Amino acid sequence: MTAKHKSWFIFIGLLPATALFLLFVITPIFWSMYYGFFNWSGIGSAKFIGFDNYIEIGQSPIFWKALKNNLIVVAASVLGQVPLALLIALLLTRSSFFHRFVRAAVFLPMVLSSVVIGMIWQYIYHPQIGILNFALEKLGLDSLKAQWLGDPAIAIYSLIPPLIWNYVGLYLLLFMAALSNIPSEVNDAAKIDGAAGWVKLGKVTLPMIWGTVQTAVVLCIAGSLKVFDMIFIMTGGGPAHATEVLATYMYNNTFSIYRYGYGSAVSTVMILISFTIIVVSQLIMRRDNSVS
Repeated sequence: MTAKHKSWFIFIGLLPATALFLLFVITPIFWSMYYGFFNWSGIGSAKFIGFDNYIEIGQSPIFWKALKNNLIVVAASVLGQVPLALLIALLLTRSSFFHRFVRAAVFLPMVLSSVVIGMIWQYIYHPQIGILNFALEKLGLDSLKAQWLGDPAIAIYSLIPPLIWNYVGLYLLLFMAALSNIPSEVNDAAKIDGAAGWVKLGKVTLPMIWGTVQTAVVLCIAGSLKVFDMIFIMTGGGPAHATEVLATYMYNNTFSIYRYGYGSAVSTVMILISFTIIVVSQLIMRRDNSVS
């Protein structure tokens, strides 16, 4: 097969998937941007109002509360899921039965629905029958018992453990694959040169898998900014908008009070915020700024 024929073969093979992606992913994004300039209830005619929806977003205290909560979730996810997954991957590089069992156990939450996980953690946090308050009571730490999902001061932070537990398995798989692709000659050379422990991690391992780390951070940021189902099941954005994030704010405006135009504007702002944070993170994590 010539190079020209091979290129056409690849193009034809990718064409169906590309067409579906453009139809069901890219096209709705542009439609959402379009309707962000309209006052539309989802039915009937749409009235063009220019940038009024975006002005209202900037003036909405609930939007800024949701953005703040979302940034907390992003920071906790990036600083929790990615380092924890890397640590577990480094500890489980061997192929014994125990290591395989632990890897499977860590990945198991990825198989479960986020709705199921939200319901499980609802019971864990339950103030009367929840296992967390029960354990604190048995340990003599009654002063630490709390309304984990009912106290506006701590509700958003109570959502972080289930979010980390749910998605750490994905990044574990990424890092396990990256570590297995490091040539054995590199590890042998590092061992001969006396590099071990933290020195080997900083000078050999991390530079070899830095591209995977960057990919994991991008996925983590994008996933955290659009997190919805678990938070919606556990708190619905309450109490008093204490756990409101951008996705729940958009959902409540779009499907609860039927402001489809305003919800479309919020989704466009979410895309811009996500793109900005991802670009900034990648600039910070460039190879010339990373460990070498």
